[in-house]
Amino acid sequence: NDYRKLSMQCKDFVVGVLDLCRDTEEVEAILNGDVNIHLYPEHHRPSLSRIKLAIKYEVKKFVAHPNCQQQLLTMWYENLSGLRQQSIAVKFLAVFGVSIGLPFLAIAYWIAPCSKLGRTLRSPFMKFVAHAVSFTIFLGLLVVNASDRFEGVKNLPNETITDHPKQIFRVKTTQFSWTELLIMKWVLGMIWSECKEIWEEGPREYVVHLWNLLDFGMLSIFVASFTARFMAFLKASEAQQYVDQYVQDDDLNNVTLPPEVAYFTYARNKWLPSDPQIISEGLYAIAVVLSFSRIAYILPANESFGPLQISLGRTVKDIFKFMVIFIMVFLAFMIGMFNLYSYYLGAKYNPAFTTVEESFKTLFWSIFGLSEVISVVLKYDHKFIENIGYVLYGVYNVTMVVVLLNMLIAMINNSYQEIEEDADVEWKFARAKLWLSYFDEGRTLPAPFNLVPSPKSFYYLILRIKMCLIKLCKSKAKSCENDVEMGMLNSKQRKVRFHSIIQNTENFSGKNAYNKPTRYQVTALPPSGFYYLGHLQHTKIMKRLIKRYVLKAQVDRENDEVNEGELKEIKQDISSLRYELLEEKSQATGELAKLIQQLSDKFGKTLNKDI
Repeated sequence: NDYRKLSMQCKDFVVGVLDLCRDTEEVEAILNGDVNIHLYPEHHRPSLSRIKLAIKYEVKKFVAHPNCQQQLLTMWYENLSGLRQQSIAVKFLAVFGVSIGLPFLAIAYWIAPCSKLGRTLRSPFMKFVAHAVSFTIFLGLLVVNASDRFEGVKNLPNETITDHPKQIFRVKTTQFSWTELLIMKWVLGMIWSECKEIWEEGPREYVVHLWNLLDFGMLSIFVASFTARFMAFLKASEAQQYVDQYVQDDDLNNVTLPPEVAYFTYARNKWLPSDPQIISEGLYAIAVVLSFSRIAYILPANESFGPLQISLGRTVKDIFKFMVIFIMVFLAFMIGMFNLYSYYLGAKYNPAFTTVEESFKTLFWSIFGLSEVISVVLKYDHKFIENIGYVLYGVYNVTMVVVLLNMLIAMINNSYQEIEEDADVEWKFARAKLWLSYFDEGRTLPAPFNLVPSPKSFYYLILRIKMCLIKLCKSKAKSCENDVEMGMLNSKQRKVRFHSIIQNTENFSGKNAYNKPTRYQVTALPPSGFYYLGHLQHTKIMKRLIKRYVLKAQVDRENDEVNEGELKEIKQDISSLRYELLEEKSQATGELAKLIQQLSDKFGKTLNKDI
């Protein structure tokens, strides 16, 4: 708790400093570091190193601050400043235009990547739209690929259909359709994009993001599915080659084929469970589900769906926490019920709890009320076993349905309330993470258009090869020079040179004793002094901001706290008030005594008159 308090103090500090910025230069100094000494690439886009650090450590208030969001929004609509102020209808028309003309835009970018159109396509908003449109088309291909089976399949599992009598049935079933070929192209494009991302970020940073793991799993399952399908096609093609080469009869029904060839003429109901085509179909179904779940990645771009997606992600985390207790209780009752009924295989009204598989099925579906009480009843008169089964089954249902499921609902409700209380900050933080993934240079064209290398890619490749050759030649030349120098210099000369180097180092350190490198400073300054001047300007801005922050903190403290002089004045006022109260009390006591004396005198006079 103490460390969390310190962490919150640090987060409040950076948010407070960002809140005191008065112009764009100060905001850039905080978000980017030394804004004047960074060498921006061709797109002249700031590095946003502080925002990336804040996202890494989840400083959400800093990222969701209006100053930070304004800077990100300006970069998001880079080269599209007119689109930012337009209505949603105009933006929708722009997205629709990109959807229709995406192939033509890709061709134009291949031909002229540095043109005005190329710069527009490199803007983060256009990259996001292009990738979202490409992924939407990919999902549409998945739907179209299954459209021929919406009203049912053409043949039953025990039927075979061929184009001609000599054709093997499996050759027809394992052929790839045009939609499947397009899906494979999209998958290859996405694999190439993921490879480039791993190369740029590194494997460690790539694994940290859960969406990358989802992409990796989805693409791996697609590759495994199509590989198994291709292997089945190769085996069926080999069988077809055997038939074409050795079978003279035109009808395969009248021919006795070898078992390894005849297998590929069988209907689906006679296929082996480990058949590559069956495995391919199962993996493809899983990959389709993962593909549609990938839509949740782009939901934070919208203000309405963003908080819902964040709540869904937090719910999944709660479910994983809950699974620890759930699995422990589930395993306990599954093994217990299996040990109780495993000896009564065939002696029950249903096979529940007689095997481990049946025990798992019965207990799992009983959570949703899909299991019957007859699962614990025996055909024999073993009441003791039945009673224990009733008790264990009842305790399991009470524990799982009444206690654990309601606890899970309470956890989900709590997480949803936490997000709803701070929905704006959570959504802006998630949106900033999405935006930053499109700020980096490269990966402009989406899949599958990124499979065709552009002239710019060849140009960058030639430059990298040239730089590698130059470095290699320099390293060889330097090694040769070192060998010559080591051969020519004697021990005395080396000693003199060593002392001169030490002396130069000491002189340099003495001159720079007060200029030690900090996080706002580069360690190696070029002769031009450009970096040094930029550092001085950035340091000046940061000093001004910190000074402003300290003054504000002092004013707030003076308004909130009471100093020593004010405490003395309060003590004097209290003491003077006490003396005044004592004086008023003594005066009131004297006046009361006089009144009592007067009353007693009057009472005495009236008494004497009466007597």
